[in-house]
Amino acid sequence: MIGTPLSFAETPKSAAAYDVLAEMLRSLRLTGSVFLNASFSAPFGVLSPKQYDENTPLAHLRHISIFHLVAAGECTIEAATGERKKVSAGDILLLPFADAHKFWNGEFSEMAFAPDLMRASRMKGVWNITHGGGGSETRLVCGFIESSEFLFTPVFRSLPTLMVDRTSDDKVEALLASTVREILTLTDAAVPGTELMLGRLMELLFVEVLRRYAERLPAGERGWFAALNDPVVGRALQLVHRDPARRWTVESLAREAGTSRTVLTERFNAVLGQAPIEYVTGWRMQLAAERIRNSNDGLASIAADIGYESEAAFNRAFKRVTGMTPGRWRDG
Repeated sequence: MIGTPLSFAETPKSAAAYDVLAEMLRSLRLTGSVFLNASFSAPFGVLSPKQYDENTPLAHLRHISIFHLVAAGECTIEAATGERKKVSAGDILLLPFADAHKFWNGEFSEMAFAPDLMRASRMKGVWNITHGGGGSETRLVCGFIESSEFLFTPVFRSLPTLMVDRTSDDKVEALLASTVREILTLTDAAVPGTELMLGRLMELLFVEVLRRYAERLPAGERGWFAALNDPVVGRALQLVHRDPARRWTVESLAREAGTSRTVLTERFNAVLGQAPIEYVTGWRMQLAAERIRNSNDGLASIAADIGYESEAAFNRAFKRVTGMTPGRWRDG
């Protein structure tokens, strides 16, 4: 689970913007680990499905993102959207929505089904694959990030289907490179009991990749990460995340953000595609969903803590945002 591992990197555009990113990720209660150590030899082609058979890794997880770390060699990956990328040793691939995807190298005769190739390893939860035609090796170490709260958080709706980053010896990228090296070392060692360490490292990797994505996002983009860097919307997000229980109105939020109601509303619609108070409600429900799922706190207490005077009003808002009552969410 993500705790407070967010002070190790430089900020995207400002410390305040990074604080908002950190707070959002904490609310998701992320968990992760490595699940596959694979060696492919050219030629090969492999299909990785969206849903795994009940007997294979990840079948029990609810909402996951997939990492592929290219430890050696090269291959081409094709996302469910048809987008293709050629990747090589040192590249980090993130599929935020874990959709079906393919990867290959050379002129293969048949696309193999990844779950059929998996074999148990010495390390609990980590499977092995050795597959291909015997030519040049492509080695992938694959991990996942999971959260039961992925469905309605704006973080993941803002991400592209396929993200590719790269490690190097540059000082700015030292954290990324050292994290990947440690993951590969622990996976190679296959020592029982290292699952917890691998999980923490995958969480750190996920946070760092998102930080770098936010930092590199060009001006004029839309979505939650673009909102962090917008001078008007970014200030408003900082205020809301700092004090979600405050009785925010468009007027009070605009005043605190140093702008007019009209400008605030226009910028929210342009960057996030929603009204300011709609965002406030969504963030409150994100916080509530995490507490409902992971604590024994009463609904009345949770409602009061996020700014609702009555449990009934909170219940209505929660169902409107999530599609289910707080009680059903807790039981799920």
